[in-house]
Amino acid sequence: MDLHDWLWPGFLAFVAIILFVDLFVLHRKDHVISPREAGVTVAGYVTLAFIFGAGVFWFGGPDRGAEFLTGYLVEQALSLDNIFVIALIFSYFRVPPEAQYRVLFYGIVGAIAMRLSLIVPGVKIVDQFEWVGMALGALLVFSGYKMMMSGDDMIDPGQSRIVRLLKKTGRVTDEYEGSRFFVTRQGLLYMTPLFVVLMTVEFTDLIFAVDSIPAVLAISDDPFIVFSSNVFAIMGLRALFFVLSGMMREFHHLKTGLSLVLIFIGGKMLLAHVYKVPSTAALAVTAILILGSVAASILTRKKGESEA
Repeated sequence: MDLHDWLWPGFLAFVAIILFVDLFVLHRKDHVISPREAGVTVAGYVTLAFIFGAGVFWFGGPDRGAEFLTGYLVEQALSLDNIFVIALIFSYFRVPPEAQYRVLFYGIVGAIAMRLSLIVPGVKIVDQFEWVGMALGALLVFSGYKMMMSGDDMIDPGQSRIVRLLKKTGRVTDEYEGSRFFVTRQGLLYMTPLFVVLMTVEFTDLIFAVDSIPAVLAISDDPFIVFSSNVFAIMGLRALFFVLSGMMREFHHLKTGLSLVLIFIGGKMLLAHVYKVPSTAALAVTAILILGSVAASILTRKKGESEA
């Protein structure tokens, strides 16, 4: 059997096992996730990603390995902005702390399925039609500029279309029912507010995917590299949420760094027919922009504290 014959089913089975162990073994009982527990979980997922990346380097070569790590870093960095929005959603709907992990878990399962349905045909379309790649590159540059100019615009989760649509059905309970998404009342199935939150998180991820998926498509033309780098970043997102949700406002320069990453990746895609930026160089630039924005945020905060 050829390597590629078992690559996709083997990877999907691997992801399914990890998610099963995570929810039904390690987090079988709903509880408030402590920063320490979340930190250990994040470390575990990051370690898995780098071990997998080392395997890509070994079996696929340095170019594919660099593409995987670049895609992973880009998706992980863009998800940081998503964390702030999810924190806002949880605060708005007053989601019980012990139910938050379960919402994020099923939200991430949905995000993985959505990305699988978008990435595989997306790679084929970009590969077949050169103008699509150019259009995605322009979209990324515009998205980066828009992000840089947007400042700290706030969103109102209660005004999202999905929330208004679900509430119009009249089949949403007023109170949370533990970690249940549905309950039966007088023989009728009702949604709980937790299901509304889950759908809001899924809709939010779809919006963020408009930036993140084209960004990774600009990095690699291998659907497996694009999908696997996305999946590893997404799987660690829920644990990362409990580590960083209270700290996101402290990273004042992160949005600028993410904006520059999108502009760089978009420019790379626009210039692909003239000059192909080496994968290792793209990895280096991406890492410098992300880590540099985080470092600048920390230094700015420390300077402000010392002057206060």
